[in-house]
Amino acid sequence: MLQKWTVCGYVCIDLNFRLYYNNLCIIMPKNKGDLQMVCSMTGFGRSEVTEGQRKYIVELKSVNNRYLDINIKMPKKFNAFESAIRSELKGYMKRGKVDVFVSYEDFSESESKVKYNKAIAQEYYDALQEMIKDFNLDDEIRLPLLSKFPEVFTMEEEELDEEEVWTGLKKALNEAGKQFMESRAKEGEFLCADLKAKLDEMLENVEYITERSPEIIKEYKAKLREKIQDLMEDKQIDENRLAMEVTIFADKVCVDEELTRLRSHIEATSDALGNGDDKDGIGRKLDFLAQEMNREANTILSKSTDLKISDRGISLKTNIEKVREQIQNIE
Repeated sequence: MLQKWTVCGYVCIDLNFRLYYNNLCIIMPKNKGDLQMVCSMTGFGRSEVTEGQRKYIVELKSVNNRYLDINIKMPKKFNAFESAIRSELKGYMKRGKVDVFVSYEDFSESESKVKYNKAIAQEYYDALQEMIKDFNLDDEIRLPLLSKFPEVFTMEEEELDEEEVWTGLKKALNEAGKQFMESRAKEGEFLCADLKAKLDEMLENVEYITERSPEIIKEYKAKLREKIQDLMEDKQIDENRLAMEVTIFADKVCVDEELTRLRSHIEATSDALGNGDDKDGIGRKLDFLAQEMNREANTILSKSTDLKISDRGISLKTNIEKVREQIQNIE
C-alpha cells in the first residue's frame, strides 16, 4: 500500500524509502541521485575512508552552472579511474560546476622499490672503457662513478591492485556524494520556501489587478460622462457614442489574457516546486516560466492607466526578478 505524507505543503507518495533530517522528509527513489525535491546547485561533501593500508579522501564542491561540468583533481596513479569516477558522481548531480578533489595515502612499506638497470650500467661501462683506450688513461672504473649515472638506479612504484583501490575509492565517492546531495537538498528547502512566499505574493497582486480592472472601466465611463455633460450643458448625451468610446478604452486597457497566462505560469511554477525534481532537474523549466511571467507583467504595465494597478504591476516585476535570481541557484 502506498504511503502519503507532506513536504512543504505538498502531498508526496512513498514509492521506495525515506530519509529524514532537520524534520524534513526527502523522498529517496531507487536511483541514488533522483531526489524528489528542489535541490540547490551549491553543495559540499567530504569523506575519509580507510581500507586496509590505504586512506582515500574525497571532497566535492559545486556552484551554479548551466550544465554539468565536473573537474577532477587527483593523483596521477588514479588517472585510469577518471571515467569511472565521473560515472559514479553523475548519480548525485545533474547541473552545476563541480570540483572534485581526490587524495590518497598508502601506509604500506612496499609502495615503491629501487630497481637496478643492468643493461644501462653495462652501456655506461663499455663507453667508459672505450674512452680509457682512446685517451690512454690509467683511471679505473669504480662503483661510485657508475652509480651516479642517470637511470642506473630508479625508483619504481608497485602496480596498484586496481580492483582493491577502486573498492575503497568508490566507497569514499559515495559517502562524499551523499553528503553533497544532502547539503544541496537542505539549501533547496530554503530556496523552495522563499520562492513559494514570493509566488503567493505575486498571486495576491494578480487577484488585486483582476478585481480592480473592471472598476477602471466604470470610473472612466463616469468621468467621460461628466466631461461630456459639462461641455454639452443641457443637451442630451448620445449613449451609443459614449458606449463606443468606453468600449475602445476597455479594449486598450484589457489585460484579462495576460492575467490568465500570468496566473497559469505562477501556478505551474508552484506545482513544479511542489512536485520536486525530475530526471533532468527543474531549474531550466523554472527559468523559462520566469521569463514568461516577466513578459506578461511588462504587458500589464504597458497597458495600465491606473496608478494602483501600476503599483501592483511594479511589485509583480520586482518579485519576478527576485524569483529569477533564486531560480539560477536551482538544479
